[in-house]
Amino acid sequence: MAFFAARQPILDSDKALFAYELLFRNSMENAFPNVDEEKATSKMIEGLSLDLGLDRLSRGKLAFINFTKASLLAGHPSFLPPDQIVVEILETVHPSEQIFACMQDLHSKGYILALDDFIHSPKWERFYPLCQIIKVDCLDITEKQLLELSQIPKRHPHIRLLAEKVENIGVFNDYKKLGFTLFQGYFFSKPEVMKSVSLSSSQALLSSLLNQVSHPDFDIDSIVKLLELDPGLSFKLLRYAQSPVFHRRNKIESIRQAVVMLGKAELERFVTLLFAAKFGEEKPSELIRLSLQRAKFCEFFAERTAHKDKLSSAFLVGMLSLLDAMLDANLATVIETLPLSNDIKVALVKHQGWLSDCIKLSKDFEQANWHAMLQGCNKYGVDYDAMLEAYDESILWSDQRLQMIN
Repeated sequence: MAFFAARQPILDSDKALFAYELLFRNSMENAFPNVDEEKATSKMIEGLSLDLGLDRLSRGKLAFINFTKASLLAGHPSFLPPDQIVVEILETVHPSEQIFACMQDLHSKGYILALDDFIHSPKWERFYPLCQIIKVDCLDITEKQLLELSQIPKRHPHIRLLAEKVENIGVFNDYKKLGFTLFQGYFFSKPEVMKSVSLSSSQALLSSLLNQVSHPDFDIDSIVKLLELDPGLSFKLLRYAQSPVFHRRNKIESIRQAVVMLGKAELERFVTLLFAAKFGEEKPSELIRLSLQRAKFCEFFAERTAHKDKLSSAFLVGMLSLLDAMLDANLATVIETLPLSNDIKVALVKHQGWLSDCIKLSKDFEQANWHAMLQGCNKYGVDYDAMLEAYDESILWSDQRLQMIN
């Protein structure tokens, strides 16, 4: 069975990507509450060293990795470079002389130390000079405990507070006022404000292009005319077509040539990528990356089902599943303004049909809902291990494509 790690983004106060938390999963055995944490930590370190690779998963950002008492005392953090990881000390670790000495050693070697799901206790006070980050579970803390935690940076200004399980913008703003500067959760993928939608001219043009390239009757002339209406869009197409990814030998010198050389499938990818970028302007780049990841994951899933002839629909529905957050608007209102098939509209608005199941499965993988992941795969007779690998590939693909359109 392949090594697999779920990757959850951690953002700063400006909603810019700060780091990822990496969570090991290799089998359904590790999905339930009786997971062997020692085994999970050792397998994570092994996998990052030998299989996926830390650089490949963290994209140059810090990687938060969970460590138990036994793995800390065994020196497991030292297998990974101090400038690339955050040693996340689990809540099951209690303050002791052994742990203090271990943290002193890691701190002296340049490791960033974080206390996970933390509740303040006077016993931890002398440990604070060794810690740089304290994580708080927003769903499992009292007002009194939260107030005590918010005072820690006043005594130790080097410490940053991280709120996890932040599920909406209201919680994000409340914790930000308390002095929290790091945030983990899916608040960034939900609309902050509900409002009506008025598409800009460039957004309307991309919507028309999306309709054209997704149509069964691929009309090159119509597509070229639409592309030529926007010089910036034409430039992006030419640059995209000449990317080293496609291994083109001949230089592309016209819009028509680029359209022909890319072909229908890759042109669809190009338009949907730009669609996500345009509709996600002034939003966290992680939101755009997540929409690309969902799109590719949904396509991978459809390819393994009886719907393998509708890969474009699966890709598009994954891409559009975050459109409400990109536009800060009600999803149903947004979708009605776009020339989409009824199957896609029903999946996005009414959460019905196989396309809706594609989105749900993608969310389950993102949020590490392991039992639901297995159920979703079994429903369509899709190999669970294959989708673990597909999830990893969708992460890499989205990273690569985001770099291309930027």
